[in-house]
Amino acid sequence: MCGNAGRGLRLWYWLLAATCVAVLGLAGVAGCASRFDGQSATGGEAEMVTDSDEPEARKRARIRLELAVGYFENGQTAIALDELKQSIAADSNYAEAYSLRGLIYMRLNDFRLSEESFKRALNINPRDSNFMHNLGWLYCQQTRYAQAHELFSQALSNPQYAERAKTWRAQGLCQVRAGQLSEGEQSLFKSYEFDAGNPVTAFNLAALLFQRGEYARAQFYVRRLNNTELANAESLWLGVKVERRMENRDAMLQLATQLVKRFPKSREADSYQRGAFDE
Repeated sequence: MCGNAGRGLRLWYWLLAATCVAVLGLAGVAGCASRFDGQSATGGEAEMVTDSDEPEARKRARIRLELAVGYFENGQTAIALDELKQSIAADSNYAEAYSLRGLIYMRLNDFRLSEESFKRALNINPRDSNFMHNLGWLYCQQTRYAQAHELFSQALSNPQYAERAKTWRAQGLCQVRAGQLSEGEQSLFKSYEFDAGNPVTAFNLAALLFQRGEYARAQFYVRRLNNTELANAESLWLGVKVERRMENRDAMLQLATQLVKRFPKSREADSYQRGAFDE
């Protein structure tokens, strides 16, 4: 069952990474990033920091961090890391700088430095749910599922945590990857309840339900996704397969036409044209 889950849901990590690249900023990032906006360590909103409150060292560190975020968004990883070095040099207790450094090293598949960075952030702010989330997601990439689940649970246990959809989603994806399909489905449903417009959650719920033969339920989620501008080759192809299973030929052909027209060079369009519906 676990092997089938991995093959059927092979696209979830790409979709999640794409979402992170698209929305990374000074706020939280769906599924994988910390937030850098000066919220309290418990995940609740702290009193606004004004110029007179912020020490000079922290101000310099914050400015360097903001520059690092911008460079990271633009794919300039080396420059982002250099800005983070300067941020940490200005204020060695700036937890958000360590968290972003951990995210960058995770993107570079340097899991040792990523873990070291996230742990440093947690040592500074041990109650920060975003930092727990980040380290949990790193552990999921390393197949350290029990440790990942523990950190996700800790993050979600904080009643002031504002990014619950992100962590429920990450936990669900991690559980699916571990072959815990029922648990993963429940976590993804929780995430959907908090953020019904997230394409990663919708796609993975639909894919999981399709794999389990629950075609009507899968249709609900993938149709909602495909009726938005966030539809892509993967979601359209899943929609084609769902409608085919439900013998809705007109709906299937409509989605297939979109797939071939909008994404003619995609693997999914090729699979459709070859009639490879089991891929």
